[in-house]
Amino acid sequence: MTSGLDLAEVSKANAPQVTDVPAAPGIMNEKSLIIPEEFSPSVSHRKGSYADDDGKEYPTEEEVESLRRVCGTVPWSSYTIAFVELCERFSYYGTIVVFVNFIQHPLPPGSTTGSSGTHGQSGALGLGQRASTGLTTFNSMWAYCMPLLGAYMADQYWGRYKTIQISIGIAILGHIILIVATLPSVIAHPNGAIAAFSVGLVIFGIGVGGFKPNISPLIAEQYESKHPKQYIQVQKSGERTIVDPTMTVSRIYMYFYMMINIGSLGGQIGMVYAEKYVGFWLSFTLPTVMFLCSPVVMFLMRKKYARRPPTGSVIAKALRLWGLAMKGRWSINPVTTGKNMRADDFWENVKPSRLGQHKPAWMTFDDVWVDEVRRGLKACTVFLWYPVYWLSYNQMTNNLVSQAATMELHGAPNDLINNVNPITLVIFIPLTDMFLYPGLERMGIRFTPIKKITWGFIMASAAMITACVTQYYIYKLGACGDHPSSEDCEYHAPINVWVQTIAYLLIAFSEIFASITGLEYAFTKAPKNMRSVVTAVFLFMSSISYAVSQAFVSLSADPLLIWNYGIIAVLAALGGAGFWLSHRKLDKQEDKLNFIPESSFKGRRLSYGGQAA
Repeated sequence: MTSGLDLAEVSKANAPQVTDVPAAPGIMNEKSLIIPEEFSPSVSHRKGSYADDDGKEYPTEEEVESLRRVCGTVPWSSYTIAFVELCERFSYYGTIVVFVNFIQHPLPPGSTTGSSGTHGQSGALGLGQRASTGLTTFNSMWAYCMPLLGAYMADQYWGRYKTIQISIGIAILGHIILIVATLPSVIAHPNGAIAAFSVGLVIFGIGVGGFKPNISPLIAEQYESKHPKQYIQVQKSGERTIVDPTMTVSRIYMYFYMMINIGSLGGQIGMVYAEKYVGFWLSFTLPTVMFLCSPVVMFLMRKKYARRPPTGSVIAKALRLWGLAMKGRWSINPVTTGKNMRADDFWENVKPSRLGQHKPAWMTFDDVWVDEVRRGLKACTVFLWYPVYWLSYNQMTNNLVSQAATMELHGAPNDLINNVNPITLVIFIPLTDMFLYPGLERMGIRFTPIKKITWGFIMASAAMITACVTQYYIYKLGACGDHPSSEDCEYHAPINVWVQTIAYLLIAFSEIFASITGLEYAFTKAPKNMRSVVTAVFLFMSSISYAVSQAFVSLSADPLLIWNYGIIAVLAALGGAGFWLSHRKLDKQEDKLNFIPESSFKGRRLSYGGQAA
């Protein structure tokens, strides 16, 4: 339903718009998306009607208000992109899952590869928990800082497809260097091993950073290229429904995230056993082999993908637009500055139609693009809260792995337990899509993105509370007291490691509500020619969180781990409350923001083939 929405504007936004037909398959001209030939409809207006030449019918004002909304059919090209993401996540998580053991623990007696057998503890460099936490945190921070560069190169110069392919090549080079660092002859010289490992880590992160902000928009654009507007679909029962692109995009990202976790699950489970029974060299080699599938699939599908070419100086124009809007609104009092930025006329005063003949020469866009930029910046303000959320999630990749090593493992590797998280996601993402969200809709509960994200914070806080309680009992019941990670401690705390399942379950549900929704929000709220950049801002929040996590490194060791989990639990709870209080008004504007029509501004002028003219 669209209460509080100008239905005339909604209907206008849903009506078909005249576009230039591409000159050739997979080629973009000045006004249209790169769309394979079979997806390029010829569209024309009919007075008093909302039907196009192919018979597709668009909703009227009354139908937008009254008809039930459903998801559309996901195109098969999106599934191939999801498979590419699966391979990349297999390689990423399959590699990083063994980082902690490789760095923290020493070589097991008699081993040259780091393998330990069933009852031993795998290891290689023996640098301790603080070193492993610091390096794994740096890796994650670096990998999620680089998306800003990858997004800039995509939107400015290369386009998403080319940027993805180049980034894959860089990441594979990083993988190869990491393999070298884990060879038995290199491990025998710890200083050389850590040096090679560090170089590989940096190159690996650059490749990951270029890949992530571009693969996410690309998968949703496959549907949008065919169905950019709402349209009418008559069900078998005779019911007239509206196929809603926003709902379809939400579904696409749900299953995109499921594929991410299928890949990470396979990588993590397989590699911890490869590490334990063969050695680190194998646990770094297999992910590399899997990743090699990605460029092959992308190349074979290159003529089938809908692609947006680079659009030049769009980012610079957006920043200049914001600077113009801020003119005369700065104050030495930050509260006053913030109030001025939220003024109703903040964006209205810088629209080209308002400025008329006084608009600057660089203002070559229309009023609608100003609305798109405003909406994209609102999304970025939503993302500013995510570093608090990611603090909880980050514990899963380092401290919870170390916590498992102090409990009764019963033959399971300590870095196997965290696979409960992706298993939960693979199971519950389809259930959430098919039952939870539709069930809430039938009950009249609009579970909007802002509400989902708020619940993500709540679940993350609950996960850290359970980790805190578990750590308390490890100290209380263990024979080594509050130093169970000490090398002198030969006894595990008498607690089954599967107790950690509760924390991993809660983190998984928090991801469904917060992480998936963040990807969806970045795509649906960004200007179409700035989607990589807005997605990169979302990913960059994770990097900020990892930087903040460095402040907690001193707490990431016995006997302070209870404080570590407890403080993060409190921060997540306070973050969720602050997030909702800050954005509850934005929550009421969800439909209005989604129905902003697409601007005719595409950036620099393009010639055929998507290259700068």
